[in-house]
Parts: sequence; C-alpha cells; structure tokens
Amino acid sequence: MTYTVGTVERIWRYPIKSTGGERLVRAEVDARGLVGDRLFAVRDGEGKFGSGKNTRRFRRMPGLLQLRSRYPDGPEQQPELLDPHGAAVVDATAYLRRYLGRDDVELAREQAVSHFDQLPLSVLTTATLDWARTAVPGVPVDERRFRPNLLIRTPPGTRPFVEDDWFGCTARIGSALCVEFVRSSERCVMVNEAQQDLPRSPLVLRAVATAHDTRLDALATVVAPGPVRSGDTVALL
Repeated sequence: MTYTVGTVERIWRYPIKSTGGERLVRAEVDARGLVGDRLFAVRDGEGKFGSGKNTRRFRRMPGLLQLRSRYPDGPEQQPELLDPHGAAVVDATAYLRRYLGRDDVELAREQAVSHFDQLPLSVLTTATLDWARTAVPGVPVDERRFRPNLLIRTPPGTRPFVEDDWFGCTARIGSALCVEFVRSSERCVMVNEAQQDLPRSPLVLRAVATAHDTRLDALATVVAPGPVRSGDTVALL
C-alpha cells in the first residue's frame, strides 16, 4: 500500500558546493544523488572546502553564495561559475582567487573526500517552507536559503515539519526513483547569509533553532536510481 504525500514542485542542483544553484525541470539521480550535484567545490591549500562554516572538512568563505553555478552543457562537462551579476566567468579558479582575496583556492572536482555535508539528497516540503516564511515576517525567505534538491508541494493543511514523519520510510518519486528518508539536516549560519536578492538575516536560523532544534528538511539515501521530474508524485511505500 502506498500513500501519496505530495508532488515535486521544484528541482535544484548545486554544481559547485556553497554557490547558488540551477533550477531544473528534470534530473537523473544515481546512488550519489542528483547527477553532478556538488561535484565541484572551492578547495583551499589545506584541502578544506569552501562553506558557510568552519569544521574539520570545511572552511568558511563568505561571499560564495553570491555566486551561482550551472552545467550549460550537462553534468558530464565542467560547470560554469557565474559572478554576482549573473555573467559567466572565463577562468573559475582565477576569478575565485580575486573574488575571495586568496591565492590558495581552486575549483576542484570531488575525489576521495565527499563534498556533501551530510547525506546525498535533501527534500523540503512547502508546508515547512510556508512556516519559515511566517516565522520571520519581513525577511524574504524561499527554498534557496535551505538549499534542498527537491521542494515537495504538500496538500493544504499539511503541518510544518511533516518531513519528520517520513524518517525510516521508503518513497517512490515518479516511476522509478526510490529513496529512503533517514533524518534532517542540522542547520548552520548559512541559512542567514545573503544570496542574490535574499538579504542577510540572523532571524532565520534563530527561528529554526527555537522551533525545531536547528533541524529542517528530510535527508535521504538513494535506494533505486532513476529520473525525477517536476510534477512527479511522491508516495511513501
């Protein structure tokens, strides 16, 4: 018996980790996640990847979210880096060194160390996103602050943080893709940062921390690969 919980509203891929991504109408999903997602990152001389936080693997590099990345010729090719005005740069590494004011950074493809902070696939519902908008009135909020791969349109009346109910469940998305929901992301200051037309605000993380212990979304692993398309049904098995 299956239970439909929503439909795929939007699909997002982030070719270069910690930069703004590209919105898609269709994507292939394999065991690693959306094909090409966070396949590249900004790496410094110590081997740490550019992020919104400092950890053992990541280095805080303010300003990356003002940039965007995309695959103009598909994820089999090198991604294109876009400056804050949306113009493609000729040499991504040279641009990043000037932009960040560091001569030890480069654009690097994933090798032995994963570029993912947590699990391969992040799923967010419109019910939870609508809650976030009301929790910080006056602060522009859309899904880009939370960087999901899939935004799921849930039925009217669905409660916020409904994603919690999915943990431990397998879901079919569309005709072939199956994922298993495991847990939620622990959010950091990155949700507060400015990007394109979204201004910086400390209220976003504060609201998530107060209401839901800094956790928001559903992280999933891929059980069976397949395509995902806008409008696909999401059904718990």
